[in-house]
Amino acid sequence: MQISASWVRGGTSKCWVFEKEHIERTGLSADELLPRVYGSPDLRQIDGVGGATSTTSKAVILEPSADDDLDVVYTFAQVGIEEFKVDWGSNCGNCSATAGLYALERGWVQAAGDVTYVRTFNTNSGQKVVQRIPTPGGALPAEPNAIIPGTVYPGHEVGLGFVEPGGKTTGNLLPTGSSTDVLTVGGVDYPVSIIDAGAPAVILSPETAGLAGLPHAEWAGTAITEKLSVLDKIRRAGAVAMGLAPTPGSAERAVPKLGIAGPAEDADADIEVLMLSMGKPHPAMPITGSVAMTMAAFTEGTFLHRAVMLGRTTGKLRFRTPAGIIVTFADDFGGELVVGADRTARTLADATLYIPDPPLEHVA
Repeated sequence: MQISASWVRGGTSKCWVFEKEHIERTGLSADELLPRVYGSPDLRQIDGVGGATSTTSKAVILEPSADDDLDVVYTFAQVGIEEFKVDWGSNCGNCSATAGLYALERGWVQAAGDVTYVRTFNTNSGQKVVQRIPTPGGALPAEPNAIIPGTVYPGHEVGLGFVEPGGKTTGNLLPTGSSTDVLTVGGVDYPVSIIDAGAPAVILSPETAGLAGLPHAEWAGTAITEKLSVLDKIRRAGAVAMGLAPTPGSAERAVPKLGIAGPAEDADADIEVLMLSMGKPHPAMPITGSVAMTMAAFTEGTFLHRAVMLGRTTGKLRFRTPAGIIVTFADDFGGELVVGADRTARTLADATLYIPDPPLEHVA
C-alpha cells in the first residue's frame, strides 16, 4: 500500500504534507497510518520518513475548503517518535506555512497580483490563519529568496496572521481568569502566566526557571538540561490549571507549551526567550508559541508585560531565540486583532510513500 505526500519545510520545522482524500483512500486512520509511515516507535525512526526530532516528526493533512470564506482546511499532527501515537492537541505555526504554499503550488488558489492571501483554517485550534504570500507579477517566484533565522536556504515568504487568537482551545485568553498564577510542584511555588493564544502556553521568567544571571546563549545548554524534569512538571500542572487535563500525568506531551522569557540584555531585542518542545529546548521558537508570547507581552498584568511593555498593547516585538531574532506583531486590522510573524516555506520533495504493516509489538 502506498500514499502520495510532499516533504515541505515550514519555518524551522519539516513536515510531510498529505491530502485528506489520499489518506481516506488507504482505508487507514491517520492515527494508524502516520506512525507506520514515519517509522515509529523508534528513537531513530530508521524504518520510516520521520526525522527523529520534535521539529521533524510532523505532518499536515489538508483539503480545499467548501466554505466560500476559506480556501484551505488543515490539521496538524505531531507524530510520536518513541511511541506509536499521534498528538492532535495543538497547531504548529511553522507547519501552518506549508498550507498556503501547497495551495498555490497545486492550483487550489490562484495567485492574485503581487501579493496573494490564502485563507486557511486550522482544525486543531479552531483558528483562522490568513497567509500572505508574495506573488510578484501574479506568480510564485521561480526561485524563493526569503531567509529567516534557523534556516540555511531561502524559501517563499509566508506571513502568518492569526485572527483573534485568544482562547481558541480553552475558551479564554487567560484560561484561569488571571494574568498571573502560582503553580505548586513538589512543595515549591512557581509564579507563571498562563495564556491561550496560538496554542496554550505556560510562561515563566528566567528567575523562576533557575536561569537568572545566565546569558541567553547559555539558556539551552547544561543549565536547562538539569531542569527539564521540573519544568515539565510545571507544564503539566499548568495543563490541569487551564482545564486541559484532569491530572498532571494525563497531560499531553505537546500541550500546553512551556516558555521562558524575560527582558533582553541589549537594544537589539525586546525579549529573550527559550521554548521547550516535547520536553526539549526548541532550536528557534514555534510560531504558535510566538503568538502566545506576543499576547502574554501585550496583556496587562502578566509579568512579561510589566517587565517589558511599558503600557503598550499593540505593535511589533523582537524576540531573541537560540536561532536569532524573530519579529512578531499584534495589530488591529478591520476591527479584528491579528497576531503573527513572517515565516518561509519551501517544498523539498514530492514522493510516493510505502506503508508497512503494523510493528509486531503494536499488533500484540
